[in-house]
This record gives sequence, structure tokens and C-alpha cells, in this order.
Amino acid sequence: MEADVTPRPWRRMFGRGKRATLDPSRADLVVVASSFDDAEACSAALERATTLTPNAPAVLRHHLRIPPRHVETVCVIAAQDGYAPAPQVRGPRTDELETLILQRVQLLDALHCSQERSRMAGLAQRHDGSADGWDALQPNPRP
Repeated sequence: MEADVTPRPWRRMFGRGKRATLDPSRADLVVVASSFDDAEACSAALERATTLTPNAPAVLRHHLRIPPRHVETVCVIAAQDGYAPAPQVRGPRTDELETLILQRVQLLDALHCSQERSRMAGLAQRHDGSADGWDALQPNPRP
């Protein structure tokens, strides 16, 4: 089955507003929030995050496990929403699934984090995979 990769201009018109700026390849990025528990709300994970800088851009990463035959399709679909595979993070295969981390820069709040978590879980499930969790990176506040 072919993936629908039709551009969605309405997302640019009505969606997410200004894009946050942060270079995801910066060497000083550290994990400031994460959740790998399906039952934990994003709001709880963000409240527990002690080093998160609110209202500042973050690299939001979703950790997925996808069958190798679907990895390219998943990346193409996720790219429509500004996601890219994290460089050199595609990890080992487990149970015939390949680890794939998709990331994008955005302002991080509970509502948008929850929406993106749900979107990534649905994308993974539609391609015979699963979403293990998410984490967010920001520059290390202590150099």
C-alpha cells in the first residue's frame, strides 16, 4: 500500500504558527523531559522536568519501532509535519522491528506534546510498529 504524501498546505495556513528555532545538531543538547510510559500524561512528564526551560524551543524526539520495510514510508509521512530521522540514531532491530527516532524543533507544552505523541503512535501502528515514548532536548543550562 502506497503512502499518501500529498502536501497539506492548510497545515501551514492554520497550523502551528511560527516555527521555533534551535539547531538539533548542537553538541550541548541534553534530555530535559521524557516519558516512556503510555499511561503517563505529557503534562505530568513536563511538570516532573526540572531542567526544562518553558517557552523555549526544544527538540522533540519520538522513539518508534517500525518494520524495516516501512521505515522509509514512515519518514516520508512524518516529514510532512516537519519531522526528520535523528542522524545515526537508527538503532538495532528487535523482534524484526527497527528503532527509528523522529525529531523536530518546537515549543514544548503539554497539549502539543500530547497531540504529537498521539500522532506518532498512530503513524507507527498504521505501519505495523509501535511508539515507545518521547523525549525533549534543550541546550544544557550548565555549561
